[in-house]
Amino acid sequence: MAALSLHNFNHLVSILSSPSSSSFWNLSFSFKNEVRFKKGKFLVFLSTHSNPKILKSNKKSRFGQRITSYDTDEEEEEDEDEEFDDNDDGMAGDDWLMNDDFAQPHEYVVNGKKIKSHKGSGKEGNRRLQEQRKGSKALKSRQGLIISEDQMDVRHGNDGLKRKSVGNSYHTSTKTKEAGSFDVDGGRMLVSKTSRENRYQRLSDEIDLDEKWFPLLDYLSTFGLKDTHFIQMYERHMPSLQINVCSAQERLDYLLSVGVKQRDVRRILLRQPQILEYTVENNLKSHVAFLMSLGIPSSRIGQIIACAPSLFSYSVENSLKPTVRYLIEEVGINEHDLGKVVQLSPQILVQRIDISWNTRYMFLSKELGAPRDSIVKMVKKHPQLLHYSIDDGLLPRINFLRSIGMRNSDILKVLTSLTQVLSLSLEDNLKPKYLYLINELNNEVHSLTKYPMYLSLSLDQRIRPRHRFLVSLKKAPKGPFPLGSLVPSDECFCQQWAGTSLDKYLAFRQRLLLKEFAKKYEK
Repeated sequence: MAALSLHNFNHLVSILSSPSSSSFWNLSFSFKNEVRFKKGKFLVFLSTHSNPKILKSNKKSRFGQRITSYDTDEEEEEDEDEEFDDNDDGMAGDDWLMNDDFAQPHEYVVNGKKIKSHKGSGKEGNRRLQEQRKGSKALKSRQGLIISEDQMDVRHGNDGLKRKSVGNSYHTSTKTKEAGSFDVDGGRMLVSKTSRENRYQRLSDEIDLDEKWFPLLDYLSTFGLKDTHFIQMYERHMPSLQINVCSAQERLDYLLSVGVKQRDVRRILLRQPQILEYTVENNLKSHVAFLMSLGIPSSRIGQIIACAPSLFSYSVENSLKPTVRYLIEEVGINEHDLGKVVQLSPQILVQRIDISWNTRYMFLSKELGAPRDSIVKMVKKHPQLLHYSIDDGLLPRINFLRSIGMRNSDILKVLTSLTQVLSLSLEDNLKPKYLYLINELNNEVHSLTKYPMYLSLSLDQRIRPRHRFLVSLKKAPKGPFPLGSLVPSDECFCQQWAGTSLDKYLAFRQRLLLKEFAKKYEK
């Protein structure tokens, strides 16, 4: 949940009252009871719809925090005209798969040694890391120089220090000293040993820090990594911090060249620090070529990597290709649909797909009497289904639909048409929409089988505003409210149902949002 501080209520009113783009309001307001508002200054908590604990996301870091596939401070841009409730399906990453078995990680040769890539460390590894941290000591201070980016000549005492043309070496009048430079925004920044030791003092207190790592740490810091992030990388895979800075830069530059965004590099390194060890020619290029062979456009490769960086630790021939064959031959997904399925859920490539498919197929067949064809349709539309926990995700939502009067055949029809219903929050989404459907729209439950999309629409952004707008125009029928009026775009709604201008509807919706916001503020 993101927090936005607005220092003046009148400023908020002016924003809400302006007929701006509807996309600005694809957010729903929520408040915590303990929040206290003062005159002229308050906090507004803005949040998009999020899933409950339907994913196997109880994996935690050594600091007690959940390890997620995406950082909460960086979100993808939303489609401007979208008014559907957001799913965070793609945010759980490999943590969805904790209780499932994974394909066998692949061995790679790094610096002449064979290593096996895998996630995290075992208990024995964690014990050794704890011993190393306990036994580590802060590095001793050493005398050095700090040379700015623009300086070409710095004098210290009687010794002149002049910049060498390239590389990590710098000449003094007597000898060459290592300074460990790296490229930052087209310039060279030189950092002395003393300043580095001061900078990484906390880090050296936590882990057994080697001064040879300083150039790599300096480089990775340009992607926003801090001491706490380096500690996480150290605990997950300590050898990743021993990589030569030039090799690390070559590999990250390649990832950036295939579409990985600068802001996603930190997230990738925290989840898969081993990626710094994978060579461009023997690993990275072959995996990117494999993704493109599935029909994934080059513009989407970077997003796939950011969502599932662990795929680089799996052999293309021995793991990834067999998974693809299983999806086609056993699950029944058409080959031309495969690229779309992987784009919707990249984690499907690194999952033990046989276990995931068989357990959920057997559950849906037994629980709802779902035929195989219907379940395959669900997977093609919403492959995240294979990641959801049965006990915490699928079963509670099926039981809720039963509790409001749906039969198994109705539930199956709804899920086949709109499988993402299984990702929606019960308390914050499904239950409020059901109550509004019955109490305000005067509809019955069976109407959802005809318009299952109703459950995916935003209550605050679309359902309530369109209903209230037609009521205000006295164009709403006395009987059940037509759910078909909620489906088309704003422009079509105004033309076909309201018979008025789009600007008038948008202004009405913004006033309604402000009114609903004020009600929640009073509580």
